[in-house]
Amino acid sequence: MIGMLFNNKEVKELEYLLKRELEELLHDFEDKRIDRIVKHAMEERYKILYNIFKRVAPPTECIKYIRSRAVNWERETL
Repeated sequence: MIGMLFNNKEVKELEYLLKRELEELLHDFEDKRIDRIVKHAMEERYKILYNIFKRVAPPTECIKYIRSRAVNWERETL
């Protein structure tokens, strides 16, 4: 495990970057043109970024980026 120290300004910047990435991923999950294999990789990335985000953001902000439902990508390709 790696520990890092951030000042308040750096935490706000990290929070901003993570929000943008999470918003983009949540938006892309709705795109039917994206292949299920790619969406699986996106899901892994989402989980990692969301776990980091939970460490720097207040709980009220974290709620906004919870996925509303899990996507069954196999059905999308049929």
